[in-house]
Amino acid sequence: MADPQGAPLGPEAQFKAYLAQGQFMIQRSRSTGRHVFYPRVAVPGSGETDLEWVPASGDGTVYAITINRTREGGYNIALVDLEEGPRLMTRIEGVDTVAIGTRVKARITPIDGEPAIVFDVANQG
Repeated sequence: MADPQGAPLGPEAQFKAYLAQGQFMIQRSRSTGRHVFYPRVAVPGSGETDLEWVPASGDGTVYAITINRTREGGYNIALVDLEEGPRLMTRIEGVDTVAIGTRVKARITPIDGEPAIVFDVANQG
């Protein structure tokens, strides 16, 4: 992936470009199969640089959640463990809070004018 002048995009810019195209992509090491998130140039701890972009399943489990209350209202901030392994900070839409261990499903939605990953409670049926 390159910018309009042909220069290669960094990992964060590539991630955002995929989101703008409606795709939730994460990186995976070709040699170890380990998935990583947040986008980076090397796998944390081991240093592999053979990262490729692969589609995320979008499936996850709530690891932790809290509610941030403001004068304008409140919203939750959650840590979600993706099915692929990485943990990310996000929001669970449509609810104030959920139980730890709740299954969730990712979707892309605009937040402050930029595409972002949020989660909805997954259908339990």
